[in-house]
Amino acid sequence: MATTWTVRNMERAVSFESKDDVVTTLHWECTDSDGEHLGRSYGSVSLDTSDLSSFTTFADITEDKAVEWAKAALGEDAVKAVEDSVADQILKSKTPETATGLSWANAEA
Repeated sequence: MATTWTVRNMERAVSFESKDDVVTTLHWECTDSDGEHLGRSYGSVSLDTSDLSSFTTFADITEDKAVEWAKAALGEDAVKAVEDSVADQILKSKTPETATGLSWANAEA
């Protein structure tokens, strides 16, 4: 099992400090699975736009770069917390503490 990080959307300012299409917010997803057991977390993070000296044009941003930015903006502790939460969802799916259903729904006639 290994978590997979993806960026689902990027919000951007059409024009910001003489630059065009400056990404300001990333919407990310972290997933993992073990067979039929799934874990997922989704969120968004704002990017620091105070220093655009290493600005990357929108068309040149790869998903790998966007994921790198999202993780950096979240910070190591938050990334670990997200990944731990996803792993915990999978564990709870494998060993549920509660169940639902109707006792008479599967009764033979």
